[in-house]
Amino acid sequence: MTNHKEWSITCRDIAGRRRDLTVFVRQGRVVLVAPPGETAVLNPLDVGRLRAVLRDAVVDASKTQET
Repeated sequence: MTNHKEWSITCRDIAGRRRDLTVFVRQGRVVLVAPPGETAVLNPLDVGRLRAVLRDAVVDASKTQET
């Protein structure tokens, strides 16, 4: 049974509208989904959150590859 975790980081697009970056693990690889057709603009705190989420996703991806 595969546990599907998904993380979301709040960001803004280039026009200042609220958007989300989504991170999940698929087949042992980390997938980062940006807002469709947009640029993600992150403040320093959101960059720290993205870094933490990517670290967690790498740990999950490593577990997926081991099984």
